[in-house]
Order: sequence, then structure tokens, then C-alpha cells
Amino acid sequence: MRGERQYRVGTLVYTRAALVQVMFWMLLGDFVLTLMESSVPAILPLQLRWAGGSDFEIALLALSIPAVLTMILAPIVGVQSDQCRSPMGRRRPFFLWFSPCVVASLMLLGFAQPASVWLAGMLPGTGEEALLKILLGLGAVCYTASNIYILSNYQFLIKDIIPEQVLGKFIGFFRAVGGLGGFAFNRFVFSHVHEHTAEVYMVCALVYAVGFALLFLLVREGEYPPVERMPGRGSRLDRVREYCRRCFGHRFYLKIYAQSFCYWSGWVPFTTFIVFFATMADKPGYAATLGLSVEDFGKIKAWTLLVQIPVFFIAGWLGDRFHPLRVQMVSSLLVGLVYLTGFFAARTPDSFLVWWICSAASCAAFLASYLTTLARLFPAAHFGECVSANTIIFHLGLIFSPMLAAQVLQWTHDYRVVFLWTGAFSTAGGVITIFLYRDWLRLGGDAAYKPPEEEPDRKPGEDRASMANP
Repeated sequence: MRGERQYRVGTLVYTRAALVQVMFWMLLGDFVLTLMESSVPAILPLQLRWAGGSDFEIALLALSIPAVLTMILAPIVGVQSDQCRSPMGRRRPFFLWFSPCVVASLMLLGFAQPASVWLAGMLPGTGEEALLKILLGLGAVCYTASNIYILSNYQFLIKDIIPEQVLGKFIGFFRAVGGLGGFAFNRFVFSHVHEHTAEVYMVCALVYAVGFALLFLLVREGEYPPVERMPGRGSRLDRVREYCRRCFGHRFYLKIYAQSFCYWSGWVPFTTFIVFFATMADKPGYAATLGLSVEDFGKIKAWTLLVQIPVFFIAGWLGDRFHPLRVQMVSSLLVGLVYLTGFFAARTPDSFLVWWICSAASCAAFLASYLTTLARLFPAAHFGECVSANTIIFHLGLIFSPMLAAQVLQWTHDYRVVFLWTGAFSTAGGVITIFLYRDWLRLGGDAAYKPPEEEPDRKPGEDRASMANP
């Protein structure tokens, strides 16, 4: 229709109807990914506890080892994806290749318990609990290795096919759909995990397979410029140097990585151990917990996720209107304040519910702005590489923070300490974001920001304060 508004990103041109269709299929993929992010991290710590795992073993097998693997694979995935050129595009081929691996790893996690019983019968003298821990660790590693290809390329695809003028709104929908997926899992599925572990994983595997098959078939990519080839031989060491120059050559990018490191280092231990604070710790000598049942905990968590949905929409709109970095700066400081307050406020099931609603709202504002900020600040040509560098840095936190937090819990014997842990890291991340915002203004801000390629050489007499380093 003549005069109909068009949306452009790269070589892709959308009408409003075509853009809505693309966003629908992308949001379906988000729902599937959220189902995975809600199920595996929530179920695996419980499976390990049922197998007799300690806090340290749970942190090691459920978080730290997968984090090491992610940190190793992230730069490989980023470079491979940015440099991939095929008739299917540069992102979608990875959906085709690695979705079957994710499905297989989910089945391994689901049937780990009966498999450990069978193996114990085949291997006399081997304990079922030890075998179960090994199988769960193997399943977590396989899931992480294959899912990092899927999750990373999905995030890269957002940058490639969603127009910038609606990116904040899309991320708002993206997070809202994720909230619905998390609500559905925690409200209707989580309470049945103990009795129907295998069935839960089977359903997740089926949804994953169908969702990404549809996404692969119904979403197309545009054309990409030729891959920039390095002069000379382009040895492996040269490629590593080039990667480091692009991703770590400017202090502006280092601040992005640092605030991500702080947020995820604080948040992941909380998501792992909060279930033991809310329910029975089942650890002799530990401080009293809230004493909720697993079913009641799942319901409370579900309602807090539902509260996030309107916040995602509002934060997405605010990001498009005022820039997502401003929303992220305010929300990250608010997250720190809420968690520090939770140490004193969450004393009963009712006060815990009220606190968690406040926490969910503040975290929703942060999460809605976080991905949009990355998409707006990182360069399009090397977006996958810069995102992978960000993943490397914050996964350093995921490697060590869960084990350190677990050690602190073993010293204090009080799961309430996780509130202080998360609040301290979140506040530090908020302070770093203030310095990041100051640098963004110096690089052009709303009117003229362009992603820096590398740290510019200082000219003689240049003021060191202008180099923007907190």
C-alpha cells in the first residue's frame, strides 16, 4: 500500500504487518529459551540436593563448571557466527545444527536418576548417588555447550533483524513473554518436579525442538557485507590479537563488561540458594528458614514473575524514549537497594512475597534495558564478538561467585546472607553504569554516538581525565 510506513535494518525492509510477523516468531523462540532458563537452573540444584549434594557441590556442578565452559565457548561462537556466510544466513544455521544436541542433553538430565540405578547395578561397588551426580554434571555440561550456540545466535539475530527504532519495545515484549513462560513453569510445573522429573524434561525437550524448528523455517535474515579478512597469513595468534583489539581495545567496552560482571555475579548465587532460604534448608546447624513447601515457593515465584510483565513493557518504552542506558543506570542502583533491604525485610512468608514483588519489578526494569543497551552500544559488524567478550567477563563471576557464596554460607550457616551478597554486587554494578553513562555522553550521546573501535592514542598534552576511567 502506497504511503505505508516501512521499517529497515540492514538490507531487510518490513511493512508493519511483516514486522509484527517476524516479532511473533522471534518471541516464540524467546518463550522456548525462557522455558529452558526457568527449568534447568531451577531443577538441577534440587536434583543435586536430592542426590545428597552439598552447597559447594551444587554451586560447582550447577553453575561454576557450566560457566567455565561458556566462557571458553563464547568467543568461538561469536567469531564463528559473525564470520558465517551461508544461504541460510549467519545466525540461523546454528539453530539447525545444535537444537538436537540441546534436546539430547535435556533427556539425559531427565532420565539421570533411573540411569544411575541401572549403572549401579552394572557396576558393583559404585554408589547410586555418586553416579547420579556424575550424570547430572555431564548433562549440565552438554546442555550448556549446545545451548550457548542457540542462545548466543538468538541474541545476535535480534540485532540483525529488528529495527533499532522498535528495539526497546521488542525487548519489552521479549522479556514479557519470558515472564509468562517463567510464570507458567513455576505456577503449574515446579511443584511436580520431584515426582515427574523425567516427564518435565521431556516436555521441555519437545517444546524446544518444535519452537526452534519453526523459528529456523519462518524467519529470514538479510544480506551481510563480506567478511573482513586479516592481511597476511592471518594466523591463529593474529586472530586472537584482532579479537582482543576489537573487544578489549577501548575502556568504554570494559565498563560494559564490568557492570555485567557485577550484576550476574550477584544475581546467580541468589537464584541458586534462595530456594533453600524459602523452604527447609535441611542442613543441621543452619539458621531457621521460612519453612515454605516447594509447592508454595513455586507459586510465590510464579506471581512475582507475573508482576514483571507490565514493568517490561514500561521499561521497553522508556528505553526507546530516553535511551536504555539511562533506564539501566537507574534500575541497577534500585536493584542493589532492594536486595540490601531484603536482608532486613524478608522475615515471614508474607513479607518475603512483598519483598520479592519489589525485587521482581526492579530486576525487570534492568533486564528490559540490559539487552537493548548492548545492541545500541556494540558495533553491528562485530556484535557477536563483543557480546561474547561480555560473556567471558561476566562468566568469570559465574565461575567463582557461586562457590565463594557457598563457602560464605557454610561459614555463616545462614541463607539470608545471599541478600547482602546480591545487594553489594548490584550496587557496585550501578556505580559502574554511572561512569559508563558519562563516557557515552562524551562519545556523542543521543545525537551522535558511534561505537569506538579501539582505545585512541593520547596526544601529547591530552588531559588524562578525558580518558574516562573510573
